[in-house]
Parts: sequence; C-alpha cells; structure tokens
Amino acid sequence: MSAPPRRVENLHTDKGKVPVYATGIVEQPWDDYSAEDHATWATLFARQREVLVGRASAQFLQAQDAMGMSPHAIPKYAELNAVLGEATGWQLIGVEGLLPELDFFDHLANRRFPVTWWIRTPEQIDYIEEPDLFHDLFGHVPLLMNPVFADYMQAYGQGGVKAHGIGPDALQALTRLYWYTVEFGLIREDGGLRIYGSGIVSSKGESLHALESAAPNRIGFDLERIMRTRYRIDSYQKTYFVIDSFQQLIDATAPDFTPIYARVAGQPSVAAGDVLDTDTVFQRGTGEGWANDGDV
Repeated sequence: MSAPPRRVENLHTDKGKVPVYATGIVEQPWDDYSAEDHATWATLFARQREVLVGRASAQFLQAQDAMGMSPHAIPKYAELNAVLGEATGWQLIGVEGLLPELDFFDHLANRRFPVTWWIRTPEQIDYIEEPDLFHDLFGHVPLLMNPVFADYMQAYGQGGVKAHGIGPDALQALTRLYWYTVEFGLIREDGGLRIYGSGIVSSKGESLHALESAAPNRIGFDLERIMRTRYRIDSYQKTYFVIDSFQQLIDATAPDFTPIYARVAGQPSVAAGDVLDTDTVFQRGTGEGWANDGDV
C-alpha cells in the first residue's frame, strides 16, 4: 500500500513564517478522510452558502450548484472532473500544498487547477494561512465552469509562464492582478456589487467586510493601477477592485503585457489603502482599524 500524501504547511520559526513549496501531484485520498474532516467541510460549506446569498455573484452560485457540490461530504475530485471537463475542459489535480510559481502557471496554462488534498482542522475553521481543500474547492473551482472566466484563468497561466521569464518586476505586477481579481475581486451584478474572488467567498468575515464594511475602498477595475497596488496578506483588504463583467478580465488580458510591465516598473507603487484622483470610486473607505504598515 502506498504512503499517504504529505500535508505541506508553512514553517513557523523564531524569525517568522517560512513558506514551504511542494511540486508533487497526488491522488485524492478520499477514503482516508475522517469523520471530522467531512464535518469540517459540512460546517464551512453550510455557513458560507448562507452568508453568500445575496452577496456572491449569481454566476458563482449557479456554477457551484451545477458542479453538484453539497455539504454532505468532501467532494471527490474525479466526480467534479467529469462535470468540469465537459463544461470547459478544465481538470482538478491534487497537490500537497503551495506550488512554486512556474509550476502553478504551467498548470493553469494547460487547464489544470491544483487543489490541496487536505482540509483545515476544527481549530483553524475561521482562519488558515495556507490554501486548503475548502478554499480551493469551494472558492476557486466553481467559476471554472464559466467559459469566460475559465478562459481568463488559462490566459493568466500563459501570461505567468511568460512573466517568469521576464523577471521579478513582471511577476510582482502579475501577482497583484491575481490577488485583486481571482482572490479578492468584486463584480457589478444585478444593480449592485457582488463577490466572486475566492479569498472572499471562502471566508465569512471577508464576505461581510468586502461588501458591508465602511472601512475599505471599492474602486473600478484598472489593469495598470492594480499592477502598481500593494495588498494585505495578514488582514482584510483595504481596497477591492470592481469589474463590470468577466469579459472585462479577458479583454484586459488580451494585450501583450511586456510594455505594460515596463511602464508599471517605472512608476511608484501604490499603498493598499490609497485612493488616486484617477480612480473610479464606488466607495472611499473610512480606513477604520487599518494598520499603517504591512503592505506587500
């Protein structure tokens, strides 16, 4: 009998957190999930679906329903792949934890989405640093059923492979784009703002903060502005960027980014909470509770 896959998490040392990366592709050990694992999935799933009614993009919720996800048990990747492959040609692959950048980009470029095989513990139910099975499956995977968003994710992966060859400045700009769209994006829908970013839809607290708190800025999507903007990894976001549609993301990704990277590298970065005179402002945040340092 083969050994179970590893559970790869960050190391915590006396000098701080050290990210640990793994490149292996693993089979989902579904039969090895404990009753506690399934209960954790059920608790998180039910809680988030309740929170997301009227807050999440209808396209996200419809896609999640179409995949057959439910609170009854951790989904089987193979069953999801049958549905996902028929819809958009994407496939899920099991991984042990964080992937190195180039591996991650290569998977996306080939319509493979890496999903961590393990789920958080009950003690981590409200917050976990690393992307676990719940974040990946509940947060990221449903929108891969949407043909336009699925194409955006592939284009992002292809752009990432290219940016990796260009250098650190290009990678930084592209990482910010992923952060403010795929992870923490908002969309205009049904006459209001809705959530689609996976980091929001998989977090109860951020779901409420992103739409209902007076603290953050909500600003219209602008590619180069986003590529210049720092972000938070240790707290709720200070700024959320709003798209008009998923087609807007595809259109923004169509041009060659090489000259854009050069322009962005020649301009100062923007603090996570700043509002510029050129911004389309849906809400100027109060900034209540913000830390003054710690932007990435």
